[in-house]
Amino acid sequence: MPPLDQSPASALAVAVSPRLAGTVHGFMGRAGGVSVGRYATFNLARWVGDASPAVAKNWRRWRAAYPRLTLATVAQVHGATIHRVGRDWNDRRPEGDGMVTAEAGVALGVFTADCAPILLADLAHGVIGALHAGWRGTLANIAGAGVRAMIEIGARPESIRAAIGPAIGQCCFEVDAELADRFAREIDGAASCARPGRPGKAYLDLGALNQMLLARAGLEPQAIDEVGPCTRCAHDRYFSRRAASGASTGLQLSFIALRASTDRAS
Repeated sequence: MPPLDQSPASALAVAVSPRLAGTVHGFMGRAGGVSVGRYATFNLARWVGDASPAVAKNWRRWRAAYPRLTLATVAQVHGATIHRVGRDWNDRRPEGDGMVTAEAGVALGVFTADCAPILLADLAHGVIGALHAGWRGTLANIAGAGVRAMIEIGARPESIRAAIGPAIGQCCFEVDAELADRFAREIDGAASCARPGRPGKAYLDLGALNQMLLARAGLEPQAIDEVGPCTRCAHDRYFSRRAASGASTGLQLSFIALRASTDRAS
């Protein structure tokens, strides 16, 4: 199991990856907030139907736990568009599903509830990335797009480390067999990431697909980590749309930031 930090100061559950040591990062769980019902308890998404005062209080708790970070997010649309983020980002939320930056103290955040959050870091060259990879983004190779965007601002693929956070596992990701066949046609080797299900159905391994795509983008296989359980199986700890039978739920935040020079020295 990945390290789980439940700080008394924040009461927030956050999984981390040893591959990303040297950054400030985390895959937030659903514990430690004040939201109720399908959003219980640590929902940070303002657009899913949760009560605004509860979401605001959850955000105050996150900011208290990470007071030095400025968070950047995008309006996720299940594609492969990557944005470069600077300190002038402010409260922009353009459509896209990934971000990269070379700015210290700027956290890149993505929201998920079964899709795969992917955090990347090249500490040698001071570049990070955060990606939201659902099946559509995976099919569009957002993993490769994210690596290319990092390279454009100075990263080297052989120096990049990656962690794929809690997402729906192959055990629970049942799709139409036609979709699995589409993956096999469009991504070489993807057939190995599917297994037969009920008649007309198949089970896809979203994590394995993205690991394969990251490796093809130039990452060393041993530099890629997979963090956390299946979100549907562990829906008591992570939000899962599949576990909620497709109903609106809260979303968990995954984020990464480069440490400022003063933080690295401390």
